[in-house]
Amino acid sequence: MPLAGIALAPLLVSPLAPPSPRGSAAAVSAEPARRRRALRRVRCSAAAASGGGELSRATLLWRAAKLPIYSVALVPLTVGTAAAYNHAGLFFARRYFGLLAAAVLVITWLNLSNDVYDSDTGADKNKKESVVNIVGSRAVTEYAANVSLLLGFGGLFWAFAEAGDVRFIVLVLCAILCGYVYQCPPFRLSYRGLGEPLCFAAFGPLATSAFYFSNSSRSISSGAVLLPLTKTVIASSILVGLTTTLILFCSHFHQIEGDRAVGKMSPLVRIGTKTGATLVTVAIGALYTLLAAFGISRCLPPSCIVLGALTLPLGKWVVDYVQRNHDDDTKIFMAKYYCVRLHALLGMALASGLVLARNGVLA
Repeated sequence: MPLAGIALAPLLVSPLAPPSPRGSAAAVSAEPARRRRALRRVRCSAAAASGGGELSRATLLWRAAKLPIYSVALVPLTVGTAAAYNHAGLFFARRYFGLLAAAVLVITWLNLSNDVYDSDTGADKNKKESVVNIVGSRAVTEYAANVSLLLGFGGLFWAFAEAGDVRFIVLVLCAILCGYVYQCPPFRLSYRGLGEPLCFAAFGPLATSAFYFSNSSRSISSGAVLLPLTKTVIASSILVGLTTTLILFCSHFHQIEGDRAVGKMSPLVRIGTKTGATLVTVAIGALYTLLAAFGISRCLPPSCIVLGALTLPLGKWVVDYVQRNHDDDTKIFMAKYYCVRLHALLGMALASGLVLARNGVLA
């Protein structure tokens, strides 16, 4: 069973070396110049992290594309597919890759339309990596978003025709509806602080379960063979939903002032960064507590627990990083990308564990 891993290189700023007490006269005379160069490096790094200053075209396009965030399309699909394989030994490669393409198109719509509607409210006025700001046209961005959604729908309904399970299409449409009310008028529920619950529901129980049901099968001789809802897919979907929600939550740390200015009352605008950092710690603790509980209750096989436990150092890294830098906009920008790593690697662990258990390894 295919499973793509996501490895993001952290954007680390090298610490400045302290001056040597044994420097020569030439070194002493060069000290002011070194300090000026060091100060310029710090300022450039801060500007790059916070979105201010002059960024290269390549950097702007990379940030606008949000490629690492597409793990939120890959992980629910792969975990849901692995749960179906674990339960019934079913895997349809063509359907998997067709759904992956459809999911990527839907996430593209989500990202583009988010930029469109944030430009309407002024939330992205100074956001240089906004697609609307890069393209210079709201209409073109909205058109591209709608085309992506239409093509995504085509792939989803093709998979529905293949699977013959109405639960799949109902759940995946509900997940897309969550994305619509999250950002689109007249709802814009993210401005009321409801983005995180919607994110959990959409990418966790709704999308992961939907992709599990997409592995039902229909044949001329036997008709539709529908998969039952199992405690394994429910447990897996909860863990996927939690890590996805962490990405969204941590993406708001460096946007608090801008969000407050346009009336976007995200949870971090309401509670502040210090309490937010504590909440991240609690969430990571809850994530691994649930993983252990699902193993003890046999909702997940031991292979999932063993592989999932290997991501603990990354979970601690996220906690430590947020605790240290929650009030530093120039560094906390990276928190969401560290959460993407956790999301992708825990998803890989769950999916791999489900496949191994089906084949008798740590079952």
